[in-house]
Amino acid sequence: MARAGGTGTRGRSSACRRRKTGLVLISLYAVALLGLLAFVLSNDLGTLLGSATQDSWITAVMIGSGVLGAAWFALIVHSFVVLRPHRLGQAGQVLTGTLAGLLAVVVVLPFAYAAHSASTYRQALDDIFQAPVEAVDEPTPPAPKPEDPWAGRERINILLLGGDADDHRVGVRTDSMHLASVNVRTGNTVLFSLPRNLEDVRFRPGTPMARRFPHGFDLPKDPNGGSSDLLNSVWEYADAHPELFGGKQHQGAKVLMDTIGYTLGLRVDWYALVNMWGFARLIDAIGGITITVEQDVVFGKYNEGLVKAGTRRLKGADAMWYARSRTFSDDYTRMRRQRCVLGALLDQADPATLLTRFNQVARATKGLIRTDIPRPMLEHLVPLALKVKNAKVTSLQFVPPLINTGYPDWELIRSLAAKAIRESERAERPVAATASPSPSPTGSGTAAPAKTPNPKKTANKRPKQDDDNPVQGLTQGCGAPSNKG
Repeated sequence: MARAGGTGTRGRSSACRRRKTGLVLISLYAVALLGLLAFVLSNDLGTLLGSATQDSWITAVMIGSGVLGAAWFALIVHSFVVLRPHRLGQAGQVLTGTLAGLLAVVVVLPFAYAAHSASTYRQALDDIFQAPVEAVDEPTPPAPKPEDPWAGRERINILLLGGDADDHRVGVRTDSMHLASVNVRTGNTVLFSLPRNLEDVRFRPGTPMARRFPHGFDLPKDPNGGSSDLLNSVWEYADAHPELFGGKQHQGAKVLMDTIGYTLGLRVDWYALVNMWGFARLIDAIGGITITVEQDVVFGKYNEGLVKAGTRRLKGADAMWYARSRTFSDDYTRMRRQRCVLGALLDQADPATLLTRFNQVARATKGLIRTDIPRPMLEHLVPLALKVKNAKVTSLQFVPPLINTGYPDWELIRSLAAKAIRESERAERPVAATASPSPSPTGSGTAAPAKTPNPKKTANKRPKQDDDNPVQGLTQGCGAPSNKG
């Protein structure tokens, strides 16, 4: 009896120790979760998301998820073993073993999902922010300083391009060109839109393209009578003529950035080229976008496609046809529709949507974007992007009758761009700053030269403008019926 009593005492003691150990482990886990929650709540969302783009954070998530998942799995298996399931009957052993196995798997799944998502995220970042081909021979830029990542500049300018390159087409035609000029303190942004068919493009004096085309971008007509010397051909032409750049290959992006910066009187910091049809995958990944289609938009080689008028949620392909089609329309109406798509994305691609569809969005970015933005800048650009979402975003489109694309008034373009930025600086609705860079001029320093009148084009010269303000809200006019038929 004494032996039995001793055994019972040891059993109760062992069970008591296991309960204490379990309570300690659960308490530690709860404290860790509460600590993580407190950390998230006490830090700015933009700062957290920016930090999450760094390899160290991604690695920590992957390793941490793996360790925690393995620990929980081992704990459940160990707990099942110490309960001595062999003392049960065969049916009981099968039932409890199955339940324990399912519980172990269910507990591990969230950690496995977190590790997989982190891996997918890292792969997407590596695909997008790899060193551009044209920058391979360039010196590596210095890492941004945490106290002033913008190097004392008040604004940054990012060129957003939509390209139509594919496996069956040689070269890159940038049919969609928008420059986002962002105030890094307030997030207030001006989106400048340039038409693809801008003629006689001027290049910065002293550059290889300016020496080749001292009087503006001008090439003989194509055999079919078309023009290959429009703004949307600058990238393609520069890439095709490395001899102009001392044999350097892939100079198209750099040349187009400098050309558009010179045209607007701004310094372009980086570019992002989006494959237009890859963009459709991104729209599908966030579940589509809601747009008011002002009138039926016809598309297709034989006009067989149709995006019907009305307010509806468009899938990626329809959204792209809405933004790209010129059937029964023109370039300028298409530019307005592209602006509407950008506005809808800015409004509807909120952090909650992106997080809930994270893996779909990450997969959709593969082959979608080409950019020269340095990977270390992401830590600062992500919180700035969130700031832009809540700031004032205006738009200025250089289209007729404001600008005659066949005979552009370069001085007017520059003055309107400068005025739009001044108005954006005066705009209210500031957002809490994450950095306080000192003001710096945004101009490129050299005014675009006035063009000598061309008698062949005098009849098409841009009419005198009135004093109306051409600057609009990003989505102003979206959904309004068009006068183009």
